[in-house]
Amino acid sequence: MALEENERIIIPDENGEEHLFEVLFTFDVDQTGNSYLAVVPAEQKEDEEVEVYAFRYEEQKKDDDDLSLFPIESDEEWDMVEETLHTLIDEENGE
Repeated sequence: MALEENERIIIPDENGEEHLFEVLFTFDVDQTGNSYLAVVPAEQKEDEEVEVYAFRYEEQKKDDDDLSLFPIESDEEWDMVEETLHTLIDEENGE
């Protein structure tokens, strides 16, 4: 299953409560072979400043509809993800 921009996914929090998010971007990092996704809360308002959440993800081979999400824990990984997101956002905004 390939995630698409603007697709909505449900992500449970640490308490098991489910939240709906909209996918902004997905991207792969060739150096690490990892895949990442950036999401925003689906209930956001257009005029609000929103918090973007990023996760490393792996697709489950046995179930096409299932993803495993992993928190980004190292500073180096965060720096790389932030740099990629800024580049993607600039490209989308025509900069």
